[in-house]
Amino acid sequence: MIIDLRSDTFTQPTPAMLEAMFHAEVGDDVFGEDPTVNALEAKAAALFGMEAALFCPSGTMTNQIAIKVHTVPGQEVIVEENSHTYKYEGGGIAFNSGCSVKLLKGNRGRLTAAQVEESVNPDDVHFPVSRLVSLENTCNKGGGSCYDFAEIEAIRAVCDRHGLSLHLDGARLFNALAETPQTPQDYGRVFDTISICLSKGLGAPVGSLLLGTREKIKAARRVRKVFGGGMRQAGYLAAAGIYALDHHLGRLKTDHANARTLAGFLGQATWVKEVMPVETNIIIFSVSPDREVKEVLQQLKAHGILAAGFGGDQIRMVTHLGISEEMIGRFGEAVSAI
Repeated sequence: MIIDLRSDTFTQPTPAMLEAMFHAEVGDDVFGEDPTVNALEAKAAALFGMEAALFCPSGTMTNQIAIKVHTVPGQEVIVEENSHTYKYEGGGIAFNSGCSVKLLKGNRGRLTAAQVEESVNPDDVHFPVSRLVSLENTCNKGGGSCYDFAEIEAIRAVCDRHGLSLHLDGARLFNALAETPQTPQDYGRVFDTISICLSKGLGAPVGSLLLGTREKIKAARRVRKVFGGGMRQAGYLAAAGIYALDHHLGRLKTDHANARTLAGFLGQATWVKEVMPVETNIIIFSVSPDREVKEVLQQLKAHGILAAGFGGDQIRMVTHLGISEEMIGRFGEAVSAI
């Protein structure tokens, strides 16, 4: 038995999802004629109370398209220093949009309104024009940490005062929504654009959506074409996204409970120095000084557990719909045996 905790991107479509994909009605999405893609985009936009949506192959693409439509070359994007848009998207902000980046040090990936206020550049030719703030919720490098929504609203107010746009990398936003009292509509009224991922905790094989106004999504569709993101008969993939939104949102709390259980096992291990607080489905822990990450990963693999090194002395594990109750028990046995 392999227990793959490297990422929630390793999920496999369920039999019912595959059945929905098999029966999808399709057309040419680049021509706007794939009915299942159109239905997915309309469904997601309505869920968040936003005007329109665009289906793309990846969250990196939706994030990078959003940055492109909000900025012009030479402007500046304000982000947390460990944000996915900066750290894990191949330098895309510079490559695709020609923008400068201002990196802020947050609390487990989360910024405050005061930090954003202080970071806005003055109207001075020596500095790039501050144009966009990009947040991430949940925060991957923060161990799946969730924003306090009141802080997001305060950041929105700062953006309004300074004429900045506000984008959300919501790759795991549904995980945050499962643990907080807000609704998707709450996020839709605060952000100018939102990226949501279907291929992580929701279990679809491929795809992310960019949400925004009709004007922004019209511009985004053109950028998607330039980026090579038109997928033609993409309805087979969109059908999986529709199924995920209809059937997999309610089960995310199971992933979170499993993550807390795994973190409990790790907290008792002598070879673990510290486990970051677990809020959703991501577990980040550091190994003790007498161990090396490579060694621990090899020992875990010998017990059938796959995890990912996360820089320095840290290891990341992510729970998802492919992790069963039996696997949780096996994990506990393996941790105690290492």
